[in-house]
Amino acid sequence: MRIEQRLSDTFKAFASSSKAGGIVLILCTLASLAIANSPSGTAYLDFWHLHVAGLSIEHWVNDALMAIFFLLIGLELERELYNGELSDLRNALLPMLAAAGGIVVPALIHFGFNSGTPAQAGVGIPMATDIAFALGVLALLGNRVPASLKIFLTALAVMDDLGAIVIIALFYTAEVSFAYLLGALVVFGALLVMNRALRVMSMLPYLLGGALMWFLMLKSGVHATIAGVLLAFAIPYSARQDDAQSPSHRLEHALHTPVTFLILPIFALANTGIVIGAGWMSTLLDANSLGIILGLVVGKPVGIFLFTFAAVSVGLCRLPLDLAWRHVLGAGLLGGIGFTMSIFITNLAFEGEPEVINASKMAILAASLGAGICGFLWLKVMGTPLANDTDLDTMDLEQDLSR
Repeated sequence: MRIEQRLSDTFKAFASSSKAGGIVLILCTLASLAIANSPSGTAYLDFWHLHVAGLSIEHWVNDALMAIFFLLIGLELERELYNGELSDLRNALLPMLAAAGGIVVPALIHFGFNSGTPAQAGVGIPMATDIAFALGVLALLGNRVPASLKIFLTALAVMDDLGAIVIIALFYTAEVSFAYLLGALVVFGALLVMNRALRVMSMLPYLLGGALMWFLMLKSGVHATIAGVLLAFAIPYSARQDDAQSPSHRLEHALHTPVTFLILPIFALANTGIVIGAGWMSTLLDANSLGIILGLVVGKPVGIFLFTFAAVSVGLCRLPLDLAWRHVLGAGLLGGIGFTMSIFITNLAFEGEPEVINASKMAILAASLGAGICGFLWLKVMGTPLANDTDLDTMDLEQDLSR
């Protein structure tokens, strides 16, 4: 039986623009690859390494612009916790456990290939899911897939990114200056007081405090983008207010277009200038690349499907009524599109090793392309909403009986 899905205006805008945003990302990636392998390639790559105000342009992109991207992720997560799928523990368990499977299994696959080697640092690379690309593929499918699949995949990807953020904070920080870190936390605490106790609703003090927190976090050695997530949770959000009156919602709405059509494309241009040498195929067969490719293409769908199936089987949660197990598998396949966060973690894992970074990015691009195509084709053929089915397969029947 089909159930009506209530999608917020913000989510509708997010999903509707994902197709266009994904296309822009693809075009920027192709352009970056083409220029990097053209006669202008050296000048193009040197441009990103020019220093401005003490940091290279590439670092400004990855440390500053991406902090705004992380801010948007934090705002999206906050909204999900208040009013979305994550606001109810029973509903939240399904995407949370699915995300856990999509983190653990790919990490174990990469670790199995690279344990005890320098490439072990890349264990976090196949853990991440690119929300924009994954939802972009679903947007291409339109009403061929259930509405609740989009909600499930969004919540899964948000939790997945939260896991990646925690991993970056814990495992990709070389040296920590506790004085600067304490300063950043003091600023964060002051912003929380402004929100919770003083009820300051003006956006400017939070943005200024966030900029200071970013600077202190940068100096602390903890990756500066974490400041974006902390700022998101310091900005006022009230579940009792109309969305349009919430500072958090207003900022999320304001950031969505520039992040989708400016920040992420610039990130793609700055980080996908991969020089494709004569032996590039062989690099896809080394242990690190295999760990990344198999982690994303195989580990993601296996982990997401198995953890979800186990959670439903033991009665912790249930699938939405219009979802079948083939839809969960399709979501798992799309979860293998790593791209933005995977490339981001690659830069942290292998800093100072350009050849390894280059090979890892090639593996990410190949795996993300493969996962996207497989997920699209699978859902195009098998993704019909459950309510429209006239002949349920065995797994769908087992699901109904388990209810």
